[in-house]
Amino acid sequence: MYPSRLKLFSYFLIFLIGTLIALPNVLSKETLDKFPAWMPKKAVTLGLDLRGGSHLVLEVDTAALKRDRAEGMVITARQILRNEKVAGTSVRQDGEGVIVKFNDEAKAPEIRKLLANIAGDSQSLFATGQVGLDVTELSANELRFQMSEAMVAERVNNAIDQSLEIVRRRIDEVGVAEPSIQRLGQERIVVQLPGVQDPTRIKELLGSTAKLSFHLVDMNAPQGQRAAPTARTITLPDADGQTYHTIESEALIQGDRLVDAQSSFNQTNGTPVVTFQFDAIGAKTFADVTTKNTGKPFAIVLDGKVLSAPRINEPITMGRGEISGSFTQEETVTLSALMRAGALPAPLHIIEERTVGPDLGGDAIKMGALSGLAGFGLVFVFMVLIYGRWGLLANIALAMNVVLTFAALSLLGATLTLPGIAGIVLGIGIAVDANVLINERIREETALGRSAIAALDSGFNRAYSTIVDSNVTTLIATLLLFAFGSGPVKGFAVTMGIGIAISMFTAVTVVRAIMATWVHKKRPKKFIIDPLFSFLNFSDQPNIKFMSARKWGIGVSLFLSVASIFLFIKPGLNYGIDFVGGILVEVKTPQETSLGELRSGLEASELGEIALQEFGSENHVLIRIEQPKEATEQAQMAVVEKARASIEQIAPGSSIERVEMVGPKLSGELAYTGILAVVLASIAMLLYIWFRFEWQFALGAIATLVLDVTKTVGFFALFQIDFNLTAIAALLTLIGYSVNDKVVVYDRMRENLRKYKKMKLEDLINLSINSTLKRSIYTSATALFAMLPMAIWGGSAVSSFAIPMIFGIFIAASSSIFIAAPILLYFGEGKLGYRSGENAAEDDGLAKAKKA
Repeated sequence: MYPSRLKLFSYFLIFLIGTLIALPNVLSKETLDKFPAWMPKKAVTLGLDLRGGSHLVLEVDTAALKRDRAEGMVITARQILRNEKVAGTSVRQDGEGVIVKFNDEAKAPEIRKLLANIAGDSQSLFATGQVGLDVTELSANELRFQMSEAMVAERVNNAIDQSLEIVRRRIDEVGVAEPSIQRLGQERIVVQLPGVQDPTRIKELLGSTAKLSFHLVDMNAPQGQRAAPTARTITLPDADGQTYHTIESEALIQGDRLVDAQSSFNQTNGTPVVTFQFDAIGAKTFADVTTKNTGKPFAIVLDGKVLSAPRINEPITMGRGEISGSFTQEETVTLSALMRAGALPAPLHIIEERTVGPDLGGDAIKMGALSGLAGFGLVFVFMVLIYGRWGLLANIALAMNVVLTFAALSLLGATLTLPGIAGIVLGIGIAVDANVLINERIREETALGRSAIAALDSGFNRAYSTIVDSNVTTLIATLLLFAFGSGPVKGFAVTMGIGIAISMFTAVTVVRAIMATWVHKKRPKKFIIDPLFSFLNFSDQPNIKFMSARKWGIGVSLFLSVASIFLFIKPGLNYGIDFVGGILVEVKTPQETSLGELRSGLEASELGEIALQEFGSENHVLIRIEQPKEATEQAQMAVVEKARASIEQIAPGSSIERVEMVGPKLSGELAYTGILAVVLASIAMLLYIWFRFEWQFALGAIATLVLDVTKTVGFFALFQIDFNLTAIAALLTLIGYSVNDKVVVYDRMRENLRKYKKMKLEDLINLSINSTLKRSIYTSATALFAMLPMAIWGGSAVSSFAIPMIFGIFIAASSSIFIAAPILLYFGEGKLGYRSGENAAEDDGLAKAKKA
């Protein structure tokens, strides 16, 4: 029990190093610059919801990638068959594949062999023995070639890697400070742009593939109108979509040979143009092409549109050219930036956008800091009131926990979001639970007449398994939240998970060392833990017959759960755009604006179905716009621009504080992963409780979880709180917290089952609940006090988490007594390691004697 000086010094050293690492988070840059070079100076990065900026999620168009690759396979197949002089063949594209037709059936094996690599070589597929090309025999003289799934996966992976670098170069062209560009999963890229309030130009840059190519115009086909494509020609519109050009499908030269492109003006008429320069190989090819085709029109194609089709008046031998058209100066700047950055290997579609203004971000920081400090303050006062100086020690450990959490976030390079602050705050309430369990155990051991050191040793040992079990259940929910969450929700999971893990060191190891050192120095006979005021000393254990009211408890719970199901059906949940897609715009008007007037103006703009809601101050309005019928980023951008114009016209001087856009595909995925996370969390809890206790305990816990979750969903429906990703975080956290609360009671029941083997199960359950009632109330109170300020001042970003969590804390505490315990009594009678029947009275007397 007595820690050595070396161990105490190591604890102090850990905290000192943690404090130094966390220090940059509270000091200004000017102050940090005065510190020595060896001092850590890296602070936690603030998320876009705290400092303002834009968050975009881009997805590779896999179908377009396969079609584009099929076009390349057609060209390659024709060249191979031409070079090998295989006569009597025709090659055409068929969706994502290529069909080769030949007049002689005997040529099939030869053609198979010649075209085995038309999709390109792949060393990785060759090394693993996988097939790169699927060949289907359509008939005796017809073969279809298509990339295999393995080849497609490799091409998509390569496309993402290449797109990351191109997106980075395009962002650099704009000059955004400290952008974050990262891969997300197999087919997506996340772009975070601090300080960018209107990402329209960024989206234009990122949404354009910038695939530039040069084609001969087919003069034998009618120009200016649509024409049916042939094996060797295609018809493309011009930039305005008004005029059509029939051109040869095979490009004579690609834009990947460009080394420079600049916005300029035509020397003759002064119109904006883009000048370009090829590299040495490209210049030679361009010279050969223009020499052979002098006098013919030459189409310059960008992303499937003909920018211009000038006539080649003379050979261009210097590798320089000019693209003219109906451009504005800004358009030539954007086009030249795209050409310099290079073409994307496949189109990128924006499936999610979230933009936060700087004022809203600043308000979020203030609200987060205020609610966090208020939550810590309430927990601090509560612990001192009920445990006196030992409550103060728990608060010191809690402060250490917060400092070390920020140190860990700094070391990991994590991003702190507003939900992340909520995670730290809730972590405070959960971390101090360990000290409540320890202090109450020490009080019990002292009441049994143990000496100070014996009470301390036994108190920690008996509380330790309960602390581990309760923390593991919470961490299971946290890990699933991290695995299935996205963006700020992951930030919540990271901060709360780190805080809980660190609490095992601060709340248990450090506190135990300090308590043991005090006992060693002071040599008290008894380890007395008194409250700050004597009237708060609730030392007598209650003797409430909870199981006598079990039918009422289960009945009320079932009634509330059934009512919640009806509320889920009607009026139903108020789904956020995370789950149904659409556009969310937060507007701050210069003065109070009538919602009716704002609605009329927006409906006149024909934006689709809209919903308006006032929140926060009277001049803040939340506008939700349904998903456009054409669910593309262009359509969504057009809706947002219409909304901006309408708002400015209705309430001049208004500012857009926040814009969020979620596409239908992503919203469907988020809904699926959210439901999956809740189901997996419940199963994980069931298995863990079963492993640590008995199946009867697990059954009671899972039944209680189902009832707790249905009531919470009913709470969302009744008060029409936004049901979004943050709501899923609340449900997962509630699942972990609910099981956490039950573990405290279950652990005492398990202990009593070993201790009183002949006691009636009903009496044993009553005894266990009464023994842990005080600590259950205290642990619920600490979590409640931590979350209450967040629910009041946290703002809309965390309201769908904090408010339901407060409701969930009450539900979890009551369900442990009135649901989980009766279910355990029903299924555990005669099966949980005790004997009932003839010796019941004797057993009761024995138990009471032992208790006395």
